[in-house]
Amino acid sequence: MYRLRLLSIVVLVALALGVGFASAQDGHIVDRIMERGELICGVNSVLPGFGTQNDAGEFVGFDTDICRAVAAAILGDAGAIAFRPLTAAERPTALASGEIDMLSRNTTWTMSRDTEWGATFGPTTFYDGQGIMVKVDFGVSTIAELGEESIVMCATAGTTTELNITDKANELGADWELSTFPDFDAIMDAYEAGACDAFTSDISSLVSRKATSADPAAHTILPGAISKEPLGPVSPQSDARFADIIRWTVWGLVQAEEFGIDSMNIGDHMESEDAGIGRLLGLGDNVAGEYLGINDEFMVDVISQLGNYGEIYDRHLGPDTIFGLERGLNDLWTRGGLLYAAPFR
Repeated sequence: MYRLRLLSIVVLVALALGVGFASAQDGHIVDRIMERGELICGVNSVLPGFGTQNDAGEFVGFDTDICRAVAAAILGDAGAIAFRPLTAAERPTALASGEIDMLSRNTTWTMSRDTEWGATFGPTTFYDGQGIMVKVDFGVSTIAELGEESIVMCATAGTTTELNITDKANELGADWELSTFPDFDAIMDAYEAGACDAFTSDISSLVSRKATSADPAAHTILPGAISKEPLGPVSPQSDARFADIIRWTVWGLVQAEEFGIDSMNIGDHMESEDAGIGRLLGLGDNVAGEYLGINDEFMVDVISQLGNYGEIYDRHLGPDTIFGLERGLNDLWTRGGLLYAAPFR
């Protein structure tokens, strides 16, 4: 009798674990996207270079193209997408409520967000750090010098910047009053009006705002980062299959650049005998998308329509844009950066 009861308990536990595993892997978000015929992605709408609307009302930017890449992977069409502009504080609620399928909005991967948001962070798409911008007329050239001043520091509410700048002020023994705003437009309005002496955010955001200000030469970004800010896409923890699709789409963009495959030459690689390229593109008998429940040639759709990681970066942030951001940490590992794709095999 004891053994029977023990066996019953083992079976029940196994069934419970099985149900939990199936629930985590069930792909309900992917199914919802396929049934709807479009991906809903939460983005920034006020950060040029990463997420904003152009004169035609279209969403453009580095982060928005990550959304489009996932749409192309699942639906075969990078245009099958709806964007939901969100403030920083709205991100966790929109993700948890199902208002959006995924988030690609300059969001830092942290322990608290990874656990408390019920979220799965995809691979880091942009390695950043927090910095400080001041007006040139303020007369300081380093963060240490700024620490000797009594100032009002502006930051975005609901972001990691609040804690980071508080830590830095305490480290310097600085008399900084922190004033927070819902988005970058509100901060810049206050900063330009003199209500803030300094503006702190991710360095990429500061570069964006400096470049698009009325007088870029009037502002300086103080040298040095006060934090690490790994930014990337986020999806609900409830659907491991969807998280896998996001993960392998991002890695596919990186691997394509490493292989030298781009939107212009991908046709030349469709008959490639290189085993690695065959697996990346799902050519012939190579299985790729089948692991994820999507088309084996999903990366062909992604690269054809959006390009590789380098193309997306250069299109929105590179040397031919007003931002002129060097790749730096966001270069391939083969060129001294941190971008490294897991193997497609």
